[in-house]
Amino acid sequence: KTANAEEILFDLKQGILSRLANDYPGLTFDMGGEEKERIESMGSMVQGFMLALLAMYALLAIPFKSYSQPLLIMAAIPFGMVGAVAGHLIMGFKLSILSIFGIVALSGVVVNDSLLLIDKVNRNRREGTELLQAVVDGCKRRFRPILLTSLTTFFGLMPMIMETSVQAQFLIPMAISLAFGILFATGITLLLIPSLYLVLEDVHELLRLRSIHTSSRDEIKEHEGPSRS
Repeated sequence: KTANAEEILFDLKQGILSRLANDYPGLTFDMGGEEKERIESMGSMVQGFMLALLAMYALLAIPFKSYSQPLLIMAAIPFGMVGAVAGHLIMGFKLSILSIFGIVALSGVVVNDSLLLIDKVNRNRREGTELLQAVVDGCKRRFRPILLTSLTTFFGLMPMIMETSVQAQFLIPMAISLAFGILFATGITLLLIPSLYLVLEDVHELLRLRSIHTSSRDEIKEHEGPSRS
């Protein structure tokens, strides 16, 4: 049986230390040692995670030549995080610092499925396929590779998740984050990403028509001005 350091510290702060602070006004306490280092590492990890997201966006925006499609591809990341949290609930584990490490690593993996899907849809459209048919064909063509890749990753991590030895306990939260996050994000990729792609194209078309309407109205005003004078 293992203990969760974050849970012990929380109980300590809310229990003994809180009662001592109430019994002795003016008494203060501060967490040092490994707890202080943990807080500092969490802060640096959040900063590194943000930089990694920016780097991922740039790497996707350059080949796709689009500002919006990288966001569409990265839309799977939040759902992967939801899957990681759900996996901890299913397996009966509490979130820990290693769980967060797994979620950070997960963010670079879950975009692969949506990247494959969007790339295929774009390729279909460049070949002249109508929008809806291009999306449907892209989903059909990429369904098997996406599903098999995710399932092999999930079942490859299952032996580590089911391991009962003490030496493997600290790695299990990270494996849970990766396995269940990938599994959940795969379903979202196959269902939500195509819908978001269609919505995004509708927004682009709406903005294009609005721009044409605005430019046409300005041209009409320019022609009416000299005629009135």
